[in-house]
Amino acid sequence: MAKVYVFLANGFEDVEALIPVDVLRRGGVEVVTVSTTGEGQVVESSHQVQFIADAMIEDCNFSDADLLLLPGGMPGASNLYAHQGVREAVLRQYEAGKRIAAICAAPGVVLGQLGVLKGKRATCYPGFEQLLEGATYTADLCTVDGPVTTGEGPAAAFPFAYELLSQLVDQQTADQIAEGMRFKHLMQG
Repeated sequence: MAKVYVFLANGFEDVEALIPVDVLRRGGVEVVTVSTTGEGQVVESSHQVQFIADAMIEDCNFSDADLLLLPGGMPGASNLYAHQGVREAVLRQYEAGKRIAAICAAPGVVLGQLGVLKGKRATCYPGFEQLLEGATYTADLCTVDGPVTTGEGPAAAFPFAYELLSQLVDQQTADQIAEGMRFKHLMQG
């Protein structure tokens, strides 16, 4: 079973974190939500929703991660980048050639500033593209370039999540989950 860690910092965008968690868990992926607050497992979203993470970053070893996921939102993305443990985990994952995903502000604020996107195609929330250091900005809902997957913003959370599920499990499972959640019906109508 694939394993994903989702980093949560105060100010994260609710749907960009929770839709991927939901979709991936429906698809049989082990998902661990990780508080980066340094103040316990409670993390507050950008819309003041209190979320209890599964673990605190200080207690995690990410060597078994198939994917590290960074939701956007502000100041959530900035808070992720400010955390040394997040930066180190992302760089280790990248250097190992393993999967990383970021959505909204996080592709630029975190991945771009870490140099992870140099020479890659990427997307992000409009206005953050100048932070995609060395990347070609696509403006697509979801962009995959090697082990790095980026998403545009809140409305991209579903296609972003289904793309990740297809990478971690298979396309058939992603399609079945999308159909069961009525996403395919939405896109047809």
